[in-house]
Amino acid sequence: MADYEAVIGLEVHAQLKTKSKLFCSCSTEFGQEPNTNVCPVCTGQPGSLPVLNARAVEYAVKMALAIGCTVNERSVFARKNYFYPDLPMGYQISQFDLPVAEHGRVDIEVDGELKTIGVTRIHMENDAGKSIHSHAENASFVDLNRAGTPLIEIVSDPDMRSPEEAVAYLKSLHSILLYLGICDGNMEEGSFRCDANVSIRPRGQKEFGTRAELKNMNSFRNVQRAIAYEITRQEDLLEDGEEVVQETRLFDADRGVTQTMRGKEEAHDYRYFPDPDLVPLVLDHDWIEGLRAGLPELPAARLARFMEQYDLPRSDAEALTGDRALADYYEAAVVAYAEPRKVGNWMMTEMLRMLNENGGTIAACGMAPAQFAALVRMVDEGAINQKVGKQVFADLFAEGGDPEAHVREKGLVQISDTSALEAAVDEVIAANPEEAEAFRGGKTKLMGFFVGQVMRRTKGQGNPKLINEILISKLS
Repeated sequence: MADYEAVIGLEVHAQLKTKSKLFCSCSTEFGQEPNTNVCPVCTGQPGSLPVLNARAVEYAVKMALAIGCTVNERSVFARKNYFYPDLPMGYQISQFDLPVAEHGRVDIEVDGELKTIGVTRIHMENDAGKSIHSHAENASFVDLNRAGTPLIEIVSDPDMRSPEEAVAYLKSLHSILLYLGICDGNMEEGSFRCDANVSIRPRGQKEFGTRAELKNMNSFRNVQRAIAYEITRQEDLLEDGEEVVQETRLFDADRGVTQTMRGKEEAHDYRYFPDPDLVPLVLDHDWIEGLRAGLPELPAARLARFMEQYDLPRSDAEALTGDRALADYYEAAVVAYAEPRKVGNWMMTEMLRMLNENGGTIAACGMAPAQFAALVRMVDEGAINQKVGKQVFADLFAEGGDPEAHVREKGLVQISDTSALEAAVDEVIAANPEEAEAFRGGKTKLMGFFVGQVMRRTKGQGNPKLINEILISKLS
């Protein structure tokens, strides 16, 4: 089989987190009754005129600056003409030859190797509505609540060579959008979605192969699965002497395959022309620079700082800085208890475990950072042992509360009184003479058994370190 190389480019659509739509004042709130967030403008009624949302422009420029794009001080809105039932105007208002921003870059790391992915352009456009197909009623319905919501489309250069690189790039964009606070990043609701252009070519060949565009990928995992399948599909076609057809394909997540949707359109098929109802967008240079100066610390910079300032392993720093709210929580906890590695260990184990079980974001945690830090301190200083600390965290996770008061109320204070622990150890040894003799004979693995028995007698509140020391002394 020939050695092929994949060539992958992503077109990412991010819905901007504005309260109103791109060209009218209708709400962008998700989940409303169908066709309630609509007006003559977003439903394409004759005589209605669009008015550009200034906040959407601000958000688009912020994203452009965050990934190093050149912001064009003059850009033009165009009509992208095509027919689809959920496109009420018969065209989409987008940008074509003069987008709001061009020539950016996103740095990614895959398998320890750094790589830069180029960004061709960012342009603004309004979203289409949503078609709903009911097999039970043998009918299709159109909900126009989403029609007109503001999007930015981020078009990459064809720089990615594997599904893993594509996902790393996508996750990086997702994180930046969340740090900027301009998109909620919800892939299931469609506010962050991507299409992938995938082709293959013999390794070493400069010319690109024929590409297929993949749609309907609503998670990072499905993006990876769809691209991996498509690469294999195209390799099999070429190995069998067949040709790859340029087309748009849908990913079937249940079957893990892509399937034909329609032939791929070219730009000329859309008959782009400048929208006569919208004047060119002209941006003030000083206003752009003001936005640049106001950008927050972005994920890559925060990752580097966490590793240096807090001496965190890269894997921990990546997990903690991938979400801005989680990173903010961690830093607030470190302010309350200046042991960044110990706070980080609890964040990476207990906190992330509980978040995964309860919705995935730090918003699910009711404990304030200072309360979380106090719990870590109590375990660290020996007021409670690790096992009790985990239980206290589980008790307080959802509603929050003072861990010290909770420990006192529940009678969970760690037993570090030597005489009390010695008495418990003596009782355990006396109750297990054969195991004690075996330990003295060299079966040191029985130490875990003895520690467990003592912990049981102290109802899990014994100081494990002292118990070990006493057992070694009495069994030697």
